[in-house]
Amino acid sequence: MASAEITWQAMRFFVAVVGPDVRGVTTFSRDGNLRGNPREVSLSAIQTTSNNIMPAGESGTAYSHSPRHASETRHFDHPHQVMLGLYIGAFLGMLSETSMNIALPDLMDEFSVSSGTAQWMVVGYMLAIGVVLPCVGCMLKWIKAKTLVLFALACFLVGALVCTVATSFPVLLADRIVQGISTGIVLPTMYASIMRVFPPYRIGAANGVAGLVVMFAPVIGPTLAGALIGALSWRAIFALFAVVAVIAIVCIAAFFVTSIECTRPAVDILSIIASALGFGCLVAGVSLISDMGFSVAVVGLLVIGVVVLALYAYRQLHIADPLLDLRALGIAAFRTPAIMVSCSIACTLAFMYLVPQELQRGLGMSSTLAGLLMLPGGIVNAVCTLMAGRLFDRHGARVLVWIGVVMAAIGGALFFAIGVDSGVVLFLAAHIIVMVGIPFIQQSAQSAALKSLPDRMAADGSTILNTMQQVCGAIATAVATCLLVLGQTGYAAGGGTNAAQGFVDGSRYGYMFGLVLVAIVLVFSFMLKGGKEEPKLVPVQVDDGAVESLAV
Repeated sequence: MASAEITWQAMRFFVAVVGPDVRGVTTFSRDGNLRGNPREVSLSAIQTTSNNIMPAGESGTAYSHSPRHASETRHFDHPHQVMLGLYIGAFLGMLSETSMNIALPDLMDEFSVSSGTAQWMVVGYMLAIGVVLPCVGCMLKWIKAKTLVLFALACFLVGALVCTVATSFPVLLADRIVQGISTGIVLPTMYASIMRVFPPYRIGAANGVAGLVVMFAPVIGPTLAGALIGALSWRAIFALFAVVAVIAIVCIAAFFVTSIECTRPAVDILSIIASALGFGCLVAGVSLISDMGFSVAVVGLLVIGVVVLALYAYRQLHIADPLLDLRALGIAAFRTPAIMVSCSIACTLAFMYLVPQELQRGLGMSSTLAGLLMLPGGIVNAVCTLMAGRLFDRHGARVLVWIGVVMAAIGGALFFAIGVDSGVVLFLAAHIIVMVGIPFIQQSAQSAALKSLPDRMAADGSTILNTMQQVCGAIATAVATCLLVLGQTGYAAGGGTNAAQGFVDGSRYGYMFGLVLVAIVLVFSFMLKGGKEEPKLVPVQVDDGAVESLAV
């Protein structure tokens, strides 16, 4: 579900983000037409994440007959075969991200852990992706792409195998985090490699193939996981991951060739440590509230996280070569929709964390049935994600966001109305309506955010968006868990003894949190420009003396 949002931008923003280049080489204009010399295209502004997941700082000329660029580009008769292993690896990463929610009840039973502890199987994975993403651009400048990806997938394979036979929750969680780090490496490397393997006139179509491959994972993930749990056990999910990882490794070893140059620049170790420590402490603090309340340890983690992230942001704004250029957040036309994107992703992941558990613990359904019931919403989400991109080009962001807000609010209200005796129809209606609304919010806001940036900020801007989505998704899952526990505790304190009803009551607290996030999106939507016209562009002189256009 959320992964469809995290990947679809790679398909449509190759054209949307890249505007006419002031240096005179060929670019794709915002209307999608190739302009200038068709033998050379500048990629200084091209970046795609987990919605646009190309590493910050990755740039170069993807296709040129100039000897200067001969080392950067290779031409292949079958480029999709070259990319096959990365396609499979990216699919595996997204499948892993979207398959675990439905397994949480079984994990809680087997390892005798609370929901606050079990949530780390989801939170830890997303946090690992969010922390590693800003670092991948630097990794690719130090390590050959093939070596890096093979190492990442080998680690994923080992983690999956260990999870298959794990007998303790800490071991399971540690290997889950390893899998998240691996996914955070594979996804941006795939999109960076597309820029080198395909000639420019085929990059849009190549991103489309990559996006569709990855988008398929969240559609089938919950259903496939539910079927495996019902037929075998939760361990079968990790066994499947291991098989897919082996296939990806074999394909990469056999076919993958890329020419991303290893320039070995200076590495800002302090920024990497601050990023990991700050985000880690913040998410850990929020996650522990459900089990420990606002204890001294929890408050300490929250304070450390906030302070370290503030220092990290200050450093990024005051060093010559930042790990992530945060100046994009100083542009209101980017900052406002970025907040909306984060809220929409947080809402989606909070709902998708609660729904499969409520179906099993609250409504008494099997994991197989719960997974099947999530399939229609997943399909609708993928279709609406595709539609939202096209509609944005015609109608602009604000109207589409309003449509999405209305649909998400209606769906959230229906989730709130679900009780222990509710039938399948009410759930399906709620899930499908939410899955219609969220893509309209997310896609429109992200489109508006990225189109507002000058070329030189495109890579960092989309990396910022993707990192915000992963970290906010992790925090939202933790908050939903806290509210779930709060609702269950309140039900028990009132004399309630029906565990299923307690779970339903707790889930309602989480759904209310989702509705609050939707309301925040609505407030910020009034700050968006109406209609489909381009933002006003103002010429700005940048550091090297060149002039670029900045949206205001």
